[in-house]
Amino acid sequence: MERIFIFYLNISRFMKYLNKFLLGLAICALFLASACQNQKEEIVADDVVSPEVLQTLHTMGFSTDRVLKTEGGYIVENDIFIPTERLGEVPTHSFWLRDGDEEQYRTTNVVNTNGNRTITVYIQIGGSGGFSTTYGSALDEAIARFNAENLDLSFERVTFSTGANIRFSRLSRRDENRGVLGSAGFPSNGNPFNQIRMSGILESTFGLSVNGIATIMAHEMGHCIGFRHTDYFDRSISCGGGTSNEGAGTVGAINIPGTPTGASLSAQSWMLACTDGSNRPFNNDDKTALAWMYVNNF
Repeated sequence: MERIFIFYLNISRFMKYLNKFLLGLAICALFLASACQNQKEEIVADDVVSPEVLQTLHTMGFSTDRVLKTEGGYIVENDIFIPTERLGEVPTHSFWLRDGDEEQYRTTNVVNTNGNRTITVYIQIGGSGGFSTTYGSALDEAIARFNAENLDLSFERVTFSTGANIRFSRLSRRDENRGVLGSAGFPSNGNPFNQIRMSGILESTFGLSVNGIATIMAHEMGHCIGFRHTDYFDRSISCGGGTSNEGAGTVGAINIPGTPTGASLSAQSWMLACTDGSNRPFNNDDKTALAWMYVNNF
């Protein structure tokens, strides 16, 4: 009888604890469902670009067809990064702004070289958040392309991020999955934009070679020193689809003298808005534009 009583008592206690456990699970499930729903709502809300921001970007001279909200700002025209604090920025130079169809374009803000300036560049190879060795080789190639032009600015790769003028970092997984290959901004106060974010899956997922990645890196470095897209007036030249003019706005789209009228895909400028992942070293018009910009002009 004693054993039966103890057995019954243990079962009773077990049922008591079981009921409490099941109640706890129900509460946790309800909480998690609510938390997941709230998180989903927050993610959706966080992705929404407000009409006010879109209008500001339009006024600045950027296409608002596909604006991505990302950490610290917005990505426009597939690869141009606009930090939140630079929304609505007014140019620091009063150069002629224009919309047109000339071959190469620059922004109103450029890098002040004082006749000779070295821009240091850092990229992390390996480790958490780092890139593969292919990216290191690609950066070396991109730097070599600029330095071969004997401009009054040159690039130098450094081994420490502290003090580097431009730092390469990896895009978020979300941006990589959204198809962003790289992003960078434009100069400010005479200095190059200080960060380039790159997709870390260009080699593993898209099969790009060293030269293909170098072309994208050189393109983003071009933005950092003040170049706009060669086909800014009609992105469909390199991106396909309908005609789309990025606009000049406050950021500027100023024709560079000596470059021919009418961009073309066949010319393969390194600053075309879209890429197929192929190698695009500087063509003759690119070299003319670089020389005009950075051989003792500013």
